[in-house]
Amino acid sequence: MKNLWSDREARSFVRRYAKECVNRDRALRVYTSRLLGGEPALVLHGGGNTSVKTTMKDVMGQNIEVLCVKGSGWDMAAIEPEGLPAVRLGPLREIVKLKRLSDEDMVNAQRVNLLDSTAPNPSVETLLHAFLPHKFIDHTHANAVLSLTDQKDGEALCRRLFGKKMGYVPYIKPGLGLSRKTLQVYEADPSVQGLILLKHGIFTFGDTAKHAYSRMIGMVTLAELRLKKGRKKVFTAAKLPQKTTAVADIAPVLRGLTRYGGKRLIFDFRGGAKVLNFVNGKDIRRYACQGTATPDHVIRTKQKPLITPAPETGGLNAFRKGTARALDRYVKDYQAYFKRNNRRQKIKRTELDPMPRVIMVPGLGLFGLGADAKAARITADLAETNIEVITAAERLGAYKVISEADTFDIEYWSLEQAKLGKGSEKPLARHVSVVTGGGSGIGAATARALAAEGSEVAVLDQDEKAALAVAAEFGGLGLACDVTDSRAVRRAFDQVVKKYGGVDIVVSNAGAAWPGTIGEVPDKVLRDSFELNFFAHQSVAQNAVRVMVAQGTGGCLLFNTSKQAVNPSKDFGPYGLPKAATMALMRQYALDYGHLGIKSNAVNADRIRSGLLTDDMVKARARARGLSQSDYMSGNLLGREVTADDVAKVFVDLARSTKTTAAIVTVDGGNIAAALR
Repeated sequence: MKNLWSDREARSFVRRYAKECVNRDRALRVYTSRLLGGEPALVLHGGGNTSVKTTMKDVMGQNIEVLCVKGSGWDMAAIEPEGLPAVRLGPLREIVKLKRLSDEDMVNAQRVNLLDSTAPNPSVETLLHAFLPHKFIDHTHANAVLSLTDQKDGEALCRRLFGKKMGYVPYIKPGLGLSRKTLQVYEADPSVQGLILLKHGIFTFGDTAKHAYSRMIGMVTLAELRLKKGRKKVFTAAKLPQKTTAVADIAPVLRGLTRYGGKRLIFDFRGGAKVLNFVNGKDIRRYACQGTATPDHVIRTKQKPLITPAPETGGLNAFRKGTARALDRYVKDYQAYFKRNNRRQKIKRTELDPMPRVIMVPGLGLFGLGADAKAARITADLAETNIEVITAAERLGAYKVISEADTFDIEYWSLEQAKLGKGSEKPLARHVSVVTGGGSGIGAATARALAAEGSEVAVLDQDEKAALAVAAEFGGLGLACDVTDSRAVRRAFDQVVKKYGGVDIVVSNAGAAWPGTIGEVPDKVLRDSFELNFFAHQSVAQNAVRVMVAQGTGGCLLFNTSKQAVNPSKDFGPYGLPKAATMALMRQYALDYGHLGIKSNAVNADRIRSGLLTDDMVKARARARGLSQSDYMSGNLLGREVTADDVAKVFVDLARSTKTTAAIVTVDGGNIAAALR
């Protein structure tokens, strides 16, 4: 592993934070924390922790010796000084005299000694950092070290490799017990450069930030070099079908099966040679179901993945049935795991939902599952990390982690669950939306509105830059898509499914206006308009229901039909006729798919500044009527201009409505000729 320390960079951190009244110790602590946090082979997504012992002034202006330690929930890769809350060191060190300390009392003792009462909770390993005498202390869950410790003879392997350079601490759940044991191991040999916490991670320390960081890199490098000496062929491949069903066909099936208590999950797919080598192994149930590489991962990944049958091309129904049986066993196993471990708890826990968070599909890859795209991505990242650790461990021997009981204690530990955060979900959380023509106007406003309601949103537009720009506003997916090309639409939906696992809401919005007197308009103009304003809607809807039917969880189709569908304008037939056909199309989908819980509705809007009604068109129409632009745009019964945001709100309202289908909602400020029921 490369040592990334730079004297120049270190000095720049000191200068930068000095302007914010942050002392040198804390500035360098931020610097090396980021170096560690930026390396995925050391820590991922809030894992690990660091600390520095320094002095700071309290409210009375007195210099106080404090421990600045990573705050719970902070990611070391992007940590700032406020992510290292300062805790009075003296009172923390006094806690070593206690024989026992509850989790609640530990958290309270740390919080009451904060210099800033608004600071985040200090790490659950704060006492460990406080008890050790060193100025700078680094802790990571280095993959290479875990691959050595996560074995039956892990301690012996580590002792042979590191010798007396390191101390060796048996697995103990974080808290007072682990902190006291760690101090005991250190005091038995104060010459050690760090500590190996078996089946947990590694600590290194030093008098300077550079010293502690360099020791971490050095020890991890030793472990990496040792792993290279293991056997090259690790897993014996299982016999699999010659042709495997595509991810886009498999994901919706899995997403529908894993819905629990009416709640969907968002998916994140991972493939690649390393993942396939792992999931295709004949003994996958032995090595993949042992548990997580480090206990911290279990709160996101659960102890075990769901392993499905291999999906053979043409055998989707067989795959669905086989996976349903496997999932039923998984749920029953999880519930039994909870019951037998909850019995021994002094404080009884409430069972978490039993659905898997990692699904491994032989021949295909793996899926990470979560309540949103970020959570799914983190889970998938951790699953890949576990694959790295397990594969390396199997090169040397056989992967072996902490006991089931210890795993349960971490999974249901309130201090670990607190890292996930709890709060009410937005109305469209756990939903995936697709918006066509989403790069501008009504489409862009609708994409933003759906995202604001908690949905994951894919923005499709012929202009790729526009799609990407809108999607970037809320972390969505932007795709180039010509909706008049049925193959391009299929590819786009497959990409959305591969990204999120499925589709729940589709706003078929893309369109363009062609004028012309109907008896004189060239065939090409009329056919081009029908391609975009009717057949493209059909292509989008077909792909949407393809995914929704596979999911089996219902869905929502929404069409932008325009007021032209019910109140045609003179010399505007090439636009109004296909829009009228699209209105009929919406009703047909409501009829044909309502029994599957798929709703189909439309929005009829008029005089909206968008790609269809540009500023130049507004000016021309206003002049033709002898009106100002403002008077033209507000020329309705309410006398109010209607915006793209107003239309977007109605699309969202229809998406949220559970008992409305085959309806057309008019958004035009009032036009009796275009009014429906």
